[in-house]
Amino acid sequence: MSGWDDLPPFDACGPLPTGVTVLEASAGTGKTFTIAALTARFVAAGMPLQQLLLVTFTRMATGELRERVRERLVTAERGLAGAAAGVAVPADDPLLVLLGTGSADEVGKRRENLAKALADFDAATIATTHSFCQHILGGLGVAGDVEPDATVLDDASDLVEEVVDDLYVRRFLDSPQGPPFDRAEALRIGRIVVENPLAPIEPAGAQPDSTEAMRRRLALAVRDEVERRKRRANLLTYDDLLTRLYAILADPLRGPDACQRLRQRYRVALVDEFQDTDPVQWEIMRRAFGQGETTLSSCSEAVGHTTLVLIGDPKQAIYAFRGADVYAYLDAAGSAGTRATLRVNWRSDQGLIDAYDGLFRGVKLGHEGIAYRTVRAADANMEPRLTGAPCQAALRLRVVHRDDGLVRLTSLGYASQPSSREHIARDLAADLVGLLSADAEVITRHRDDSQASRERVRPGHIAVLVRTHRQAAKVRDALDAAGIPAVINGAGSVFGTPIARAWLRLLEALERPASSPRAHAAALTPFLGWSAQQVATAGEERWETVHARLHRWAGELRRRGVASLLELITHAEGIPARILAQVDGERELTDLRHIGQLLHAAATSQQLGATALTAWLRRRIAEAGTDTDTEERSRRLESDAEAVQVLTIHRSKGTEFPIVYYPYLWEPSYIPEDEAAVFHDPEAGHRRTIDVGMEGPGFAEHRRRAVTEQRSEDLRLAYVALTRARHQAVVWWAGSYTSHDSPLGRLLFARDADGTVATSGTAVPEDDEVVERFQALAGEAPGRISVERSDGGRGAAWARETAEAAVLSVRRFGRELDSHWRRASYSGITSAAHEARVGSEPEDLGVTDEAPVDILGAVPAARAALADSAAPDQLEERLRAVPCALAAMPGGVDVGSFVHAVIERSDFAASDLGAELVAAVRGQHARWYVDIGDPAVVVAGLTAAIQTPLGPLAGELRLRDIGPGDRRDELDFELPLVGGDRPTATLTVAAIGSLLRAHLPADDVLAGYAERLDDPALQQRLRGYLTGSIDSVVRIHDRDQTPRFVVVDYKTNWLGVDGETLSSWHYRPAALAAAMQRAHYPLQALLYSIALHRYLRWRLPGYSPERNLGGVLYLFLRGMTGAAASRVGSQPCGVFAWRPPTALVEALSDLLDRGEVA
Repeated sequence: MSGWDDLPPFDACGPLPTGVTVLEASAGTGKTFTIAALTARFVAAGMPLQQLLLVTFTRMATGELRERVRERLVTAERGLAGAAAGVAVPADDPLLVLLGTGSADEVGKRRENLAKALADFDAATIATTHSFCQHILGGLGVAGDVEPDATVLDDASDLVEEVVDDLYVRRFLDSPQGPPFDRAEALRIGRIVVENPLAPIEPAGAQPDSTEAMRRRLALAVRDEVERRKRRANLLTYDDLLTRLYAILADPLRGPDACQRLRQRYRVALVDEFQDTDPVQWEIMRRAFGQGETTLSSCSEAVGHTTLVLIGDPKQAIYAFRGADVYAYLDAAGSAGTRATLRVNWRSDQGLIDAYDGLFRGVKLGHEGIAYRTVRAADANMEPRLTGAPCQAALRLRVVHRDDGLVRLTSLGYASQPSSREHIARDLAADLVGLLSADAEVITRHRDDSQASRERVRPGHIAVLVRTHRQAAKVRDALDAAGIPAVINGAGSVFGTPIARAWLRLLEALERPASSPRAHAAALTPFLGWSAQQVATAGEERWETVHARLHRWAGELRRRGVASLLELITHAEGIPARILAQVDGERELTDLRHIGQLLHAAATSQQLGATALTAWLRRRIAEAGTDTDTEERSRRLESDAEAVQVLTIHRSKGTEFPIVYYPYLWEPSYIPEDEAAVFHDPEAGHRRTIDVGMEGPGFAEHRRRAVTEQRSEDLRLAYVALTRARHQAVVWWAGSYTSHDSPLGRLLFARDADGTVATSGTAVPEDDEVVERFQALAGEAPGRISVERSDGGRGAAWARETAEAAVLSVRRFGRELDSHWRRASYSGITSAAHEARVGSEPEDLGVTDEAPVDILGAVPAARAALADSAAPDQLEERLRAVPCALAAMPGGVDVGSFVHAVIERSDFAASDLGAELVAAVRGQHARWYVDIGDPAVVVAGLTAAIQTPLGPLAGELRLRDIGPGDRRDELDFELPLVGGDRPTATLTVAAIGSLLRAHLPADDVLAGYAERLDDPALQQRLRGYLTGSIDSVVRIHDRDQTPRFVVVDYKTNWLGVDGETLSSWHYRPAALAAAMQRAHYPLQALLYSIALHRYLRWRLPGYSPERNLGGVLYLFLRGMTGAAASRVGSQPCGVFAWRPPTALVEALSDLLDRGEVA
């Protein structure tokens, strides 16, 4: 690759970019500012905001970009409005000066365009790359290869672990020699190949019976099996969003049309933080937007031509462990039509920039295309903005001298690393005490160099950047000892904390509440808060109380889950008050709640019981050191109070602080030797490759390349860290055994004349050599750099100035709360009246459609229906002779949800229905982890149900006859009740009963149901919203081709009697009518009919409820026995059909909307 020489500066007020443009930024040079300015210019020139695509790489960055773009549009529109009113455009805003130049009509048109963009701002596409891909895939429909209800996993580690365990056991369980590598290594291999889904896996040429080949076969099998299980369970990872969109765009048949549609939708694409891209993301952008140009004169006419602007800083490419690939950036930069750079640093003082120039000038950070470029400070930042500090130098270099006796030495005379870390942490705290005790001030200036503010240095102005979470804890402890408030920002996995182990002790105790050892362990956790002395001296009576409490908590966990358990314990045990009274209490309480949320999410998403949840937490704790890149599990900031921020360099990316301390840049990163080698193969176009062989002829070279790449990233990490500071940076050096391999050591002592930095230093320099080298740097930037001797401080504590506490009073809340306003569902309305748990809402896990129904104990009207329709003995004998195929399927809410999921994902009209159901059952069984008995029985029973005629209401069609185009599964709805957010009337269930009495004829099968709605337990006022999800709506065409739409609800209720064989007798029409009324299903049917009525009224041209509203079918699947299903009269057993009068549906819809008439 060539052309890595100096780049021309980019001017956001110059000609607008066309084609593919790469803007190489440096830290602090205003990447986001430039994007916002370009957006305003394109919009002002006539480009609709909806035709601009703005992409970045994290959710946090997306939020910031959205705010900055809107702010720039607002200031531009207001500035032009002021110009139209005769107010001069601010001379220090070049963009406004540019937009305000021209005739009154031109400027007015620009303002109009900006105003329209602000009005339509919510429609702007400002998203992460993954969100953009998900949006595009969803818009492509079936061609997008993504189910609309697919779940996107933030973290697939649980699935990967499950697959690795299955494959590892399957392969080596019966192996007489035993496994050649352990399970931990297998898991590391599985994770790394899944995290790099497109990387080739080596060694491809290993001998088939070698250990290297076994590792490779395992890697390939894990990758394939994870993909299969994801598709079966309708799961996606963020990588899947990328690879599936790329597959479409690269497809010879689908690609051209998809690319054309994208170019018509987005005419300008601006991509921020492009150094964090990977080859797939770059290929998506290149194929979609890198094939044409949008000229300035054709903003409103061009179709199929786009502008693609890529903004990034390769010197800040530090996320290889998350899949970012700096070679993709280099490929884009090398092939771009235009390349330029941003040369003004808006963040740092010129003094600090001068100091960094001496340290980095000419350095190549891992590649000839990743070179340090000299920038200048903004005009307002030429003079120091930190005054009164004990040391005014912008860059302070503190050296730990081994001969001072402040740190222990090794036998070879090197500084001990643990001792050096402890010493530097204390030295840092002492230095901060001196800074905070001085009269130091931080000044901010306007662009015209006038002073904007001046404030005394406080803890919130200061950050400490480290590499590891242990380093962060060490620094925080030293600051605490010095009386300086400090918080750790996202350092480490929350599962690596003492609170995680406390949760484990609690869950283990809840597994076996009667176990004395487990109760003793739980008593020592913050949940019970006992001391060791209390545990040792407590009598039997106190322990009986603890065991009773654990039993109660175990029941709460079993019935209502982790969230409810945590709420119960929090209030019952006074946890917040007890924990917050301790040192570091905010930290512990934050971790306790965070882990509770993660446990709740795992339990609900994976259907984990108490034992499985305990095992899940135990695994997370064991692997806490390997998942720190997972945002969900990263420790949260415990307080937003004024404090020094201690954070890792990776976490600091995108931040800036007035003063930053760097205690451990003298330590190299740890590169484990027992992991696969991830490297870029120069013989394959620098494609990322994985060698899992761990041995063999090629592995040593592959590992060498992987180490070289990691050491290159270490240099970039040092650059990222040092450029977080605005005014002053403080760096330490200690001569440990490995300091020559550190980024600081290599920058100082392992740099060639051409700027290439060696992967490893030759030897640890003597302390005097380090001082001499630092002083040489100071000579190149006079007054900018201070070389100091680390003395460890004097152990003084910071005497914080405290303001007199304000006298507070409790404010009284005087407004009356509307306790009746809520989001209600059918199951929520009727739950209070259920004598047995017989609801049918699988989405409401507190209700089940699996409980038996006591038909003979039903309401009087239902009992009468049974008596009136009492069949002759021969009818009963005939129906009892037809067994139900699903009789052996277990019951339970999970089984009901499982069956719903199978039906929803099955094509009833498939040519091979059996194979279709087998695949669906297997896929959902893998997801739900529920006991369904024999899967073959389930498949046979569902096949029979799908083959059963649905009776006269459905024109004798079967589910088998209804294709995917004539059914809509899981139709979600949300209807306002009597005004929704602003209720205007009253509504009760009793009013619904009154309507039933008025509209149902006496011979209606549900005529007696109105009496059930008089139940006092149902007499609640309803206001707010009615929500629900209809299992399915099917379209049936009458003979004249008039479409009728029928509500279908699937039930798996067991309607049998203990001791009897489940048969069609138990699902005859009279039994179904009784079961319907007993479980309040008629109310559900009516509410669903109203939802369908309103939906059709909105979506179906010429809608007529008399012709198009087709009634309801409640399909009791256990009682549907096939094509020759038994019937009573014309109605097949297992199928409850009802067509409520149209007038009733319309009147009830009006009632829900307007409420009761006084």
